[in-house]
Amino acid sequence: MKLSVRGLAIAAGIGWALAMLLTGLANLAWPPYGDGFLTMMASVYPGYDGPAGIGSVIVAALYALVDGAACGAVLACLYNAVTR
Repeated sequence: MKLSVRGLAIAAGIGWALAMLLTGLANLAWPPYGDGFLTMMASVYPGYDGPAGIGSVIVAALYALVDGAACGAVLACLYNAVTR
């Protein structure tokens, strides 16, 4: 059984973007929530400065959408190549 590369890319992108978005929004509502995670992600995503405001949260979610989609596509391709 082969995985759909497009399907897994879309699902992983949306899932990772939602995780970043919800963590960022929760940090804005309750400031100490997720500080370590968001600071770590600021070191990975250029242009994202950590938990600073709603604009920063949206930038992080967009980076996560692209990052998650790329990782999902690579994972599906790798799975399909290994299970042949």
